[in-house]
Amino acid sequence: MNNTILSSLPGHSQLRRLVALRSMAVTAQLLTLAAVWKILELELDWQPMLLAIAALAAINLFSWLRLRSSKPVPNTELFAQLCVDVLALSVLLYYSGGSTNPFVSLYLLPLVIAAATLPGRYTWGMAALTSACYSVLMFYYIPLPHNHQHDGASAFNAHVVGMWLGFVFSTVVVAYFVVQMAQAVRNRDEMLTRVREEILRNERIVALGTQAAGAAHELGTPLSTMAVVIGELQHEAATQPGWRDALGILNEQVRGCKRILDKILANAQVSGATSLQPADRLMAEVLDEWQLLRPAAQYQYHSDGVQPAPLISVDATLRAALMNLLNNAVDAAPASDAPQAIEIRTHCDAANFTLEIHDHGKGLSEEAELKAGSAFFTTKTEGHGLGLFLANATLERMGGSVRLFNREQGGATTEIILPIAKAPL
Repeated sequence: MNNTILSSLPGHSQLRRLVALRSMAVTAQLLTLAAVWKILELELDWQPMLLAIAALAAINLFSWLRLRSSKPVPNTELFAQLCVDVLALSVLLYYSGGSTNPFVSLYLLPLVIAAATLPGRYTWGMAALTSACYSVLMFYYIPLPHNHQHDGASAFNAHVVGMWLGFVFSTVVVAYFVVQMAQAVRNRDEMLTRVREEILRNERIVALGTQAAGAAHELGTPLSTMAVVIGELQHEAATQPGWRDALGILNEQVRGCKRILDKILANAQVSGATSLQPADRLMAEVLDEWQLLRPAAQYQYHSDGVQPAPLISVDATLRAALMNLLNNAVDAAPASDAPQAIEIRTHCDAANFTLEIHDHGKGLSEEAELKAGSAFFTTKTEGHGLGLFLANATLERMGGSVRLFNREQGGATTEIILPIAKAPL
């Protein structure tokens, strides 16, 4: 499992924050002991205190290595980690004055972390543990030794400074953890929103696919009937050249519809099958097929001509998505104007293949820029709002994206980005 996926797991995220906080705590504890030794010149039982800090650092190292595993981090493990922190703090406080130590308020930190990250029963368990440790330290502890070089006022001032340091450290840790938790909650809500939108979109696509399969099956009979009637009319219209040309066009269109239906049914049998194909060959096939369906459409094709051409992961839905986007570009031209050729440009870098389709229409309105790609939204008088929606869903499923934007010189551009696939070894 890669690090990106691990970082999104709730248990791993909480343990990662706990490891960071424990690293801060170990550093602060060592600095505090050094200050007590050098500045206050108190003689404490250093050995058990340093052993407790070393054990805490070793557990932190183990936890850091644990984060590299794909094994889930349950709530019981997080609770056990917090219990270790409480016990280590209790050892340090026992050898440094117990409940009279100004840092005894640090017991609140594990409780706050448990309340923010764990279910209620663990929070109450942590409350019981910290309360018990605090209560025991009120009666059983090693008092701080008295330093005769400092008077009572100096000792009181040192106690006040210790209380201030404990408060500052607590506020920093609580603020850090609360901010991180709030950000995690916002990220989770955004992820859930994206998942709900994707599920809704997939449900619509499945429904459309079911209806399309039924329509493909039902349209076979009327198209066959139309082909037969056109054939009979072609024999009877031998003396009328105008009819013969019109019937020839109709016959070609009917055959094109039958090819499309046959392709739909064939693709349904091999749904999900993909293959690697050079980008230049993909564009040649798509443009040839699209020109058969839109013989009146004109286009200018420009490629960066990189050789060897990058490989693209291709399935049947990708070709249909590209043809939908080409149709939208042609349909964007005003009906009253003479047909203008759309411009098609392709280029690639080390990671992506980019296709740009420039049309000569009026551009996108503010509403179209906001809602483009939504299901059943269209600016065409006879459109259904499904072409761009399905194209966008197809490209996202294949790791790509589609973006529409206006050009300063007029018209709109459809930018399609597809990831370049690695050639098999």
